[in-house]
Amino acid sequence: MNETSAFRPALEHALNHSLAHLESLEHSPVAARASLHTLRERLLKPLNSEGMPAEQVIDELVADTAGGIMGSAGGRFFGWVIGGSLPAALAADWLTSAWDQNAASYACSPAEAVIEEACGDWLKDLLGLPDHASFALTSGCQMAHVTALAAARNALLAKRGWQVERDGLFGAPKIRILSSDQFHGSITRATRLLGMGTDSVTGLRTNQAGQLDAATLELALENSPDTPTIVLLQAGDLNIGAYDCFADLIPLAHRYNAWVHVDGAFGLWANVSARYKHLLSGVEHADSWSTDGHKWLNVPYDSGFAFVAHPQAHRNAMSYEASYISHNDQVREQKDWNPDWSRRGRGVATYAALRQLGRRGVAALIDGCCDAAHSLVTGISALPGAELMWEPQINQGLVRFLDPRPGATESDHDEWTDALTNAVLASGEALFSNTTWRGKRCMRVSVCNWQTNGQDVARAIAAVAQALRELDRGDRHDSPRSRPTFRV
Repeated sequence: MNETSAFRPALEHALNHSLAHLESLEHSPVAARASLHTLRERLLKPLNSEGMPAEQVIDELVADTAGGIMGSAGGRFFGWVIGGSLPAALAADWLTSAWDQNAASYACSPAEAVIEEACGDWLKDLLGLPDHASFALTSGCQMAHVTALAAARNALLAKRGWQVERDGLFGAPKIRILSSDQFHGSITRATRLLGMGTDSVTGLRTNQAGQLDAATLELALENSPDTPTIVLLQAGDLNIGAYDCFADLIPLAHRYNAWVHVDGAFGLWANVSARYKHLLSGVEHADSWSTDGHKWLNVPYDSGFAFVAHPQAHRNAMSYEASYISHNDQVREQKDWNPDWSRRGRGVATYAALRQLGRRGVAALIDGCCDAAHSLVTGISALPGAELMWEPQINQGLVRFLDPRPGATESDHDEWTDALTNAVLASGEALFSNTTWRGKRCMRVSVCNWQTNGQDVARAIAAVAQALRELDRGDRHDSPRSRPTFRV
């Protein structure tokens, strides 16, 4: 007797809805359309007393979220630094959920443990990191920073006779973090989670290229040279994709016995490209590195990577053993290197993505995104009233829009830039996000999606041109006091 699996109806409905979403991305608005009120009205319903068929739950979920799902999986999403999902990565992520393994240890899922070993080897090779480095597959770059900085905390305090994992931080020598003033907010959050405190981070002035100068860093290192120190360097900062000069700064930091951590959330991937790997010259001599998979590798969310050149410090900061926990000395136990135990097999999507692309495919993905970013930024900045603020050296660039009214102030230009980006968002043709850089509001262009092509770029430039025309016509009838302030 053939019986339909209890899973089949719901999964088939989910498949159909997923394909409908993915196959409509080219023609659908990129920004969400449904209002907050509408979404709350649909979704914040009383919990039903009786159960309902799983496929009905899926159908109603899709209907209730309609208009509230961003088109971030498609090729016209240029906000923040958000990639899409490769077909193999998405399919592998579905399998990960279907297999429902706890990827904490070999005992819970032998196959997923070995998959992580393969991912670690492949990633270190692609990113140009030392073979001996340990690694962790985390939920994102935020937790990759936490993992790497926990290892740094262990190593720095152990040198001063303090066992932080046993004794905590009360009474411990205070650790400082020296970085450029362009460090990401995830570092601040990591210091809070690790008990170092946000005041432990000192942002040092950058040069015109957005880099930390050796002289500036050395001056800071010379101030209290006996203080345990982490030097945080950028491999692609969030606004302009700037790279610090690793060949100069890492040896300098090591002369002062500092631990060097590299924030390479997306920029570390440039090492795979023959065109851009020069930006990372010397990065392999750092002590730890962090990057994301759900940005430039284009795997689903819940994918970050931490690497540590001092495996014992890494393991000391993360591992735990108890009689009820299985341990196998012949394999790499994932829980010894990660901040979480119960965890999905996040290595499966990474494994599949790397297999689909291969080394050349990863390089082509990086180069293609950088080409698209350059075309977007130079094309938009050539429009009337647009100003090029930063020409991309990789996949990040900045454009500003000038208020055409006579006597317009910098504040007016800020509002105009926000209004323009908001107008493009409303058109549905593309999505950009804004930032304040060196005191000025800018449209931030970020290209991270494997699907972005020349047609997407042309549509986005046309959408900006149309928004400029409409905004200018609309402004002729608005007084300065009546114009709304936009924030994106």
